[in-house]
Amino acid sequence: MVAQTISPDSLSDDQVDRLFHALADATRRDIVTRVMDDEFSVTELAARYDMSFAAVQKHVAVLEQAALVSKERRGRQQIVRGNVDTVRRANELLAAYEDLWRQRFARIDDLLAEEPVASTE
Repeated sequence: MVAQTISPDSLSDDQVDRLFHALADATRRDIVTRVMDDEFSVTELAARYDMSFAAVQKHVAVLEQAALVSKERRGRQQIVRGNVDTVRRANELLAAYEDLWRQRFARIDDLLAEEPVASTE
């Protein structure tokens, strides 16, 4: 059996690691959800959470490193918007994992359905 590499061509192993690390936190997932529909300043985002502005800024930085969001400076504000392409790539990656596991389960089902080979002992 040949080992399969599960990674869309557009994501390196490091990018995949950053992506799943970023999505492992509930606050960061919530931020991604919010900025997919509309852009927000970091200040507006920080007002929505029971944590310091600096903590929210750090969450946004992790998301930015994972390319899930991008920031743009407008005057004194840092505007955060979601990166749909990265979310789409993450979805493709998860779909590839799902396909791999479905294939493995199908092979197990096939093996279990085979007639047992009679022993010649």
